Amino acid sequence: MQIRRLGWAGLELEADGHTALVDLLQDTTWLEGFVGAPRTPLPGPSRPADLALVTHLHADHTDAVSLKQALKPGAPVLRPAPADGDELENAAVAGAEAGLRKAELTTRVVEPWETVEIGPFSISAFPAADGTGDPQVSWAISAAGVTIVHCGDTLFHGWWWRAAMRFGPIDLAFLPVNGAVLDFPHRQPPSGLPGAMTPRDAAAAARALGAREAIPIHYDTFHLPPLYDALDGAAAAFLAEAAAAGVGARVVEPGEVVEPAAV
Repeated sequence: MQIRRLGWAGLELEADGHTALVDLLQDTTWLEGFVGAPRTPLPGPSRPADLALVTHLHADHTDAVSLKQALKPGAPVLRPAPADGDELENAAVAGAEAGLRKAELTTRVVEPWETVEIGPFSISAFPAADGTGDPQVSWAISAAGVTIVHCGDTLFHGWWWRAAMRFGPIDLAFLPVNGAVLDFPHRQPPSGLPGAMTPRDAAAAARALGAREAIPIHYDTFHLPPLYDALDGAAAAFLAEAAAAGVGARVVEPGEVVEPAAV
């Protein structure tokens, strides 16, 4: 499996001539009033994709406009179950939900611990903990003898060990590290705590997963305090925390490819 980092939390995966996208982000128009304009590039996919996965329906992880452009006609978008509750509860996911409907994308809900097979990819969802209480999953994806996990922007939680038992051995873990503290209008009063994993959290998650190598995602792109206050130097801090935890780790820049031989 060839893996290309697309920036922020995005990945492009290729195996046996099939392409999958994870948490593609290109259009930041709706986001910028909440998290600021992107400070690093967001490379686009290199070819039309056969399927897409989204960890959750925040606009920085479910970009329906860009998915419509990137996917082959009728290609499925795998997603967590919709949120229930009233308008205020779902304020952060309503835009992405509407975008998926407007784009007329084919979506498929994958429940935690469910596995689906599409082309060469075996794809499993496992539970994740969203920092604002919206539904989120992480993905375990296997193809061509390689298994990766993609963890969206989850908090630290207690499902890592179960995921390792069910999906391991895990070659690569893509983990959020920016520890952003949130102060959004629809989640008041604010907690004052990180809404995604910190570098220390991510290193502990990689260790619990038994990952051969961990790669940081979800850092150095958005920062707009006090609404979205992200850690500076998160990737370097993660490498230090991973080394202290005995976890192999490296930084993959946007657009860079991870060849199968490297994992």
